[in-house]
Amino acid sequence: MTLLYYLMKQKFFLIILLIINGLGTVYGFWWYKFQLDDTPFKYLIFVPDSPMATLFFCIAIVFILFHRRSLIFEGLAMVSLVKYGLWAVGMNAVSAHFGYPIQSTEIMLIISHAFMAIEGMLYTKFFNFKGWQFALAALWLFHNDFIDYIFGMAPWYPYLKENMKIIGYSTFWLSVISLICIYMLTKRPVKYSIDFKQERDSLK
Repeated sequence: MTLLYYLMKQKFFLIILLIINGLGTVYGFWWYKFQLDDTPFKYLIFVPDSPMATLFFCIAIVFILFHRRSLIFEGLAMVSLVKYGLWAVGMNAVSAHFGYPIQSTEIMLIISHAFMAIEGMLYTKFFNFKGWQFALAALWLFHNDFIDYIFGMAPWYPYLKENMKIIGYSTFWLSVISLICIYMLTKRPVKYSIDFKQERDSLK
């Protein structure tokens, strides 16, 4: 794990992650395009959950690459990656249970979203947030749940529409679990530096 954490803070590795997550963000918005076409303007930002999670992560990485830190985007990235990564894996598994065929696209989505959750948890070793930034991240998750399941903006799964109440209830508790998990992981005593400027100055 020490080698992995060493790689995770290297600039070249962060650039690779930025490219991969950037491409995933673009694909994610494209995946939602038909639903977005039917979404009222005021709800647009709350519909593409997973692409927004990877976008937050990309923004956090860009700040780091330019020797800055944005704890707002770091907090949003961690909680969103974990929640929506696990959510998508779970939804595809439930879809298979209800007889929806799992093809190459669904397998790709399961794998990519699993990696979203993993990278969100792994970067708790480097990312951080303060109390109000954590509260903002929590507000983002719960507000998204409210928009999705009260105003009917949840991702389209027509074959599961009769189960939307239990899906909404489960999603709420996934938000709670994700927030608790990220808070506990982030507040561990052992943290790693990802501040390039600070590390460079320490070598002078």
